[in-house]
Amino acid sequence: MSGIYIHIPFCRRKCHYCNFFSLASLKYKERFLAALKKEIFLWKKYLNGKPIESIYFGGGTPSILQIPEIEGILEELRKYFILAENREITLEANPDDLAPDILREYKTIGINRLSIGVQSFFDDDLEYLNRIHSGQRAEEVVQQAKEAGFSNISLDLIYGIPTLTAEKWQKNLEKAFSMEVPHISAYSLTVEPKTVLDILIRKKKLPGPREEQILEHFHILLRMMKEQGFEHYEISNFCKNGFYSRHNSMYWNGTPYLGLGPSAHSFNGSSRQWNISNLVQYIDQINRNEPFFESEELTPLQKYNEYVMVSLRTMWGCDLNTIGERFGEEAAAHFSRLSARYITSGELVEKTGIYYLTDEGKLFADGIAADLFLEPQKSPEW
Repeated sequence: MSGIYIHIPFCRRKCHYCNFFSLASLKYKERFLAALKKEIFLWKKYLNGKPIESIYFGGGTPSILQIPEIEGILEELRKYFILAENREITLEANPDDLAPDILREYKTIGINRLSIGVQSFFDDDLEYLNRIHSGQRAEEVVQQAKEAGFSNISLDLIYGIPTLTAEKWQKNLEKAFSMEVPHISAYSLTVEPKTVLDILIRKKKLPGPREEQILEHFHILLRMMKEQGFEHYEISNFCKNGFYSRHNSMYWNGTPYLGLGPSAHSFNGSSRQWNISNLVQYIDQINRNEPFFESEELTPLQKYNEYVMVSLRTMWGCDLNTIGERFGEEAAAHFSRLSARYITSGELVEKTGIYYLTDEGKLFADGIAADLFLEPQKSPEW
């Protein structure tokens, strides 16, 4: 099993909070698509002939592309990779790009999962985020997607927005539940350095998120998701009836994947590589047959730290036996020793050698994982 991620680096306009690589211009679209197809050819052996069970169009805004352009990318992938019969093909989409005829065509060309960037059903929240669509449009699009035959739909929501009260956050969740979608991703608003939002907050032109508000929203999120029967299978992801994001699950369980497009990352089990985050350089260096990426061989230390970080974020937890088998008993002893205080504090729980974050621990997942990392000077002799 393996997956392919395709980064489409174009948006109609940049959201204030976004720090992903993208451009609010289609100036280089044709050159990008040509370079992308060449990159597909260049990496045709990267996954060693393993069947592709997931293709994920991310960005940026993949739904900004025309149907024939998306179809052309899929055709190129079919030339050089074995696509599994039950493959999941996800397209991230903004509500303003979708219409009934477009949704039907997506189904026709093989897209079978939509990830719709709703963020909020309230227009004042969307204005704060600099989103283009309205809350009403987001509601309409979900219904239209269902009518076009999509059953595997995920909605993205953001909490911790200063304009989003606890009451409004509950109404956002109630609205999402009423749409009977099988997957919801909910992210805390994060102010990344050098984003427009960061600049506006520092200039006091917009209020910033408050920690107590974020914590309140997170507790509401966990309670309401549980009441509605959603599995909290990763810190920011919830689903019903086993509708896990197949693609993101690959990242969390260490499955090899190929990333295509500027800024995309790849992992083959032993090394990681990442493409340059500059569209013109990406295009030019591919066309000149020059390196357009950097790579590194992962050390046992890095692999241990990544396993701890990622596994603790999921409902499947961090397995002490897996640590021992992969990284040695000294690493397992290190994890067991340092995790004890989080069990005492109620932020971790251990069941048959598997460690899970409690609801309280999920609030501090990254910090807890970092405390359990191995540091170079304290590492076993690998």
